[in-house]
Amino acid sequence: MSKTYKIAVLVGSLRKDSYNRKVALELAKLAPASLQLEIVEIGDLPFYNEDLDNGTPPQAWQTFRNNIKNADGVLFLTPEYNRSVPAALKNALDVASRPYGQSAWDGKPAAVISVSIGAIGGFGANHHLRQSLVFLNTPCMAQPETYIGNIGSAFDDSGKLNERTAQFLQTIINEYSKWVEKILA
Repeated sequence: MSKTYKIAVLVGSLRKDSYNRKVALELAKLAPASLQLEIVEIGDLPFYNEDLDNGTPPQAWQTFRNNIKNADGVLFLTPEYNRSVPAALKNALDVASRPYGQSAWDGKPAAVISVSIGAIGGFGANHHLRQSLVFLNTPCMAQPETYIGNIGSAFDDSGKLNERTAQFLQTIINEYSKWVEKILA
């Protein structure tokens, strides 16, 4: 019997009906049986402040850190804000990387998917996030790179994803499954 890997999914957009969240939910439907995807919320994390880590850190931090520690891998979906990742996503990286020497990210196989209504599909955010993941020792799937531009046209009026995008996402999640297996084997 093959192992099922628990994958924490972080959605950088906090908007309730964000395209990043919609894509994350589609990926969960398409995931092979070897992956169990679960969105880990980041919107209520207090901004990282080292002073708060001295003593008893906020409960939201502790819960988030435990969720990341208990995951086998991490899948990031992010829009692009000013050629970078949203502040909430950067804060989540910081919260789970501390206290120093106790990073919850260490060694977890990751993939970055940037989703945008713009034509270049969040290229800047995708690569900016990858830069942080290198420092966090979070091995990130290099290929296929995933930039989904013009995402507004990928869903119809009823919220159904078009076949072309669904096939692309199927390829991505299948390759990520292989990446997780390779890193954790």
